[in-house]
Amino acid sequence: MIRIQVPATSANLGSGFDSLGIALKMYNQVWMEESDSLEITSKDDVKIPTDETNLIYWAAKHVYERCGRKLPGLKIIQLNNIPMARGLGSSSACIVAGILGANRLIGSPLKRQELIDLAAEIEGHPDNTTPAIEGGLAASAIEAGRVYSVSVPVSEKIRFVLFVPPFELKTEKARSVLPKQYSREDAVYNLSRSALMTASLFSGKLENLRVAVQDKIHQPYRANLIDHLEDVFRMSYELGSLGTYVSGAGPTIISMVSSDMAEKFSAQAEIRLKKKNINGWKIKTLAVDPKGASIFTE
Repeated sequence: MIRIQVPATSANLGSGFDSLGIALKMYNQVWMEESDSLEITSKDDVKIPTDETNLIYWAAKHVYERCGRKLPGLKIIQLNNIPMARGLGSSSACIVAGILGANRLIGSPLKRQELIDLAAEIEGHPDNTTPAIEGGLAASAIEAGRVYSVSVPVSEKIRFVLFVPPFELKTEKARSVLPKQYSREDAVYNLSRSALMTASLFSGKLENLRVAVQDKIHQPYRANLIDHLEDVFRMSYELGSLGTYVSGAGPTIISMVSSDMAEKFSAQAEIRLKKKNINGWKIKTLAVDPKGASIFTE
């Protein structure tokens, strides 16, 4: 049996809509082996599909079919640490686990670039799947079905504080509120800031992040879908956030803070949430995962 470990990911980082994503040190674990039948179980209390609609199995089946191999069945065991439908790449983690695991089981016929392309094809965009595989901060674009990407390390000066709410927000709903067209001014606004974001996270230019995180493409339109968004944004900046943004499609909100103040920031944020009666939100402080998904033999 093999074990696949896949990190959580945060897409967009404010300005980098559908192009930027970062891997974080929170992991789903998946155990997988070939079997005569399909058997899917979970090591936690998260409800998962246990039939062929399971996303890990579905992704694995894509690999077998693409490589001309018959899939007799799989035994899959999941440990789901990444919260679902919270904008932290839970679906991408399942897809990546499925394709990496299946590829390993049949002798690794697909190379890394082919796996990156296939993951983006299944997911529909590469902003979560690419950093889940590559680690670090990944900038990605798709051209003619191929993902062109660069993954760079992120300065150790930065930590990511997650504000995870007690409710879900489906990506389909979050995308449905976005306009069909944007002005040239808004496009330039985001292009300049997404480029600044990449360079600043890589170099550790912390003073740039508050500008780099600004966005006119998706966050203003999704704000009404996330209860207490304005309260959390305002509070985070009052506590010293370097830049705060909606993670992926939401509803998780992430504040980038300097590593030396991350513990104090989180503690004070907990107190502020309680005072404002914003209940059920969980705060997690994470570093960047530099390596991406890993496979272990057990």
